[in-house]
Amino acid sequence: MSKIFNKKIIAAVLIIIAVVILALESFTIVQPGHTGVVVTLGRVDDNVLQEGIHFKIPFVQNVVMIDNRINKLEVDTEAFSSDLQTVETKLAINYRVDTAKSYSIYKNIGSGYEDVLVTPAVNEVLKAIVSRYSAEESVTNRTLISTGLVQGLNDKLNEIGLYVTDVNIINFEFSEAYITAIEEKQVAQQELLKAETEKQTKITNAEAEAEQIKVKAEAEAEALKITAEAEAEANAIIAQSLTEALIEYHKIEKWDGKLPVVSGEAGAFMDVSSFVNGNNGEEVKAVQPENGGMSAND
Repeated sequence: MSKIFNKKIIAAVLIIIAVVILALESFTIVQPGHTGVVVTLGRVDDNVLQEGIHFKIPFVQNVVMIDNRINKLEVDTEAFSSDLQTVETKLAINYRVDTAKSYSIYKNIGSGYEDVLVTPAVNEVLKAIVSRYSAEESVTNRTLISTGLVQGLNDKLNEIGLYVTDVNIINFEFSEAYITAIEEKQVAQQELLKAETEKQTKITNAEAEAEQIKVKAEAEAEALKITAEAEAEANAIIAQSLTEALIEYHKIEKWDGKLPVVSGEAGAFMDVSSFVNGNNGEEVKAVQPENGGMSAND
C-alpha cells in the first residue's frame, strides 16, 4: 500500500508539473515597445503580436521579440574627401523598426539586421556625402553632413521597415600631416589678419588726423571770413556816416596850429607863420638858399 501511495503522489506531481509547463507554453507576454513575431513550425506568420499577453499553441508556435523602440548604433568608418584626404569618422545612429514590418524583417533578414542592413548603408551614404566636401569643409559642415546622412539612410532603409531618426557625428579625424598643414594655415591667417588690422588702424588714424586738420582749417577760414565781413560792415557804416563838414572838423581837430613852409619859384623858402602871427611892422625877410638865388625882396 505504501508503494502504491508513493506512485500516486509522484504521478500527481508529474501531472502538475506538466500542466504548469503546458500553461506556460500556452501564453506569451509582449513587453512595451516590442512586437512578437510568431513562428509556427518554422513558418513566420504575417501578423505580429502587440504589447500584452497572448495565447499560442504550446510546443508548436514560438514568439520572437522585436525591439521597436529607438535603438542606438555606433559605427566607426572612414571616407575620402573631395581633396583625397582620409576622414576617419565615428557616428551614432538612432533608428527604429516599423512595427508593421517586424515580421518581414525577421523573415527576410533575421535578428542581425543591424550588421546586414544598417551598418553597410551608413558606410555607403557617408562615403557619398563626404566626397562632396574638402576635408576642411567636412569639419565646418557637420550639420549638413548629418542631415544628408539621415535623408540618405531613410531613402535606402524605409522601404524595408527601418527608420533613422537622427545621426550624430561623434568625431572626425585626419592624418597627422593634414592636421599640421591646417595648423600652419591657421597661424598664417591669424598673422595676415593682424597685419590687416594694424594697416586699417593706421589708415583710420591718418584719416582722423586729416579730418581734424580739415576741420581746423575750415574753422580758421570761417573766423577770417567773419572778421572780414565785420570790418567791411563797419567800413560801410563809417562811409555812410561821413560828410564834408565832419571831414573838415576832423582836419581842424587834428591840426597843431602850424602852417606849412612853402617855396617860391626862385627856390627861396618862406616862413608863412610870420604872416599869421605878425612881425610888428618889420620887413619880412627871405631865407637865402646856400647855392645862391633870389631874395624875397627881389
